Amino acid sequence: MGQVKVSVFQQAKTGNYYCGDSFFYEETNREFVCAIADGLGSGEIAKESSQVVIDIIQNNIHASIESIIKECNQQLQGKRGVVIGILKLDFQAEMYSFSSIGNIGVLTITDHQHKKRNIPNAGYLAGFHRPFKIVREKLLPDMVFIMFSDGVTDRDLSQKYLLTKNVQEITETFKCLASENRSDDTTLIAMHYRGAD
Repeated sequence: MGQVKVSVFQQAKTGNYYCGDSFFYEETNREFVCAIADGLGSGEIAKESSQVVIDIIQNNIHASIESIIKECNQQLQGKRGVVIGILKLDFQAEMYSFSSIGNIGVLTITDHQHKKRNIPNAGYLAGFHRPFKIVREKLLPDMVFIMFSDGVTDRDLSQKYLLTKNVQEITETFKCLASENRSDDTTLIAMHYRGAD
């Protein structure tokens, strides 16, 4: 039984078969890693670029966020650009770190229902050097993390149902309340860190 429960909602932009968002998450005994990559534009070409980034993260899950982003940037030379968000929970250090370039967001909700939204770095990855900052904060038991692409609106994020610890309930409610006709690819990943048993 892992320390993080995860539930995912994903839907392509109206009229598209391919969703340009790719995501990945994995838990090891040391840490939990989650990422969303959104290829610029939409459809198959956007999907190709976002998948390049996800493959790199999958193959380097124990690397630092800094080195993952630098490697992704290098591999995207000559390809369609990507916006990206990476979240890491370090179980031993009891810290979480997050970095986002472009419009991938993370909302953290503590046990006391205190919501905090991280502001992403501007721009996107496309092979050029880009400065970025990494948020590092204390990881507390019973924290909920909501990671999302730009199809998720501010109105969606202000809803009360996000305050539950039941991640399945969060994505199910989002699916019911979210509009069928999406003007953008949409990915929402809800994660509940229970803490060590």
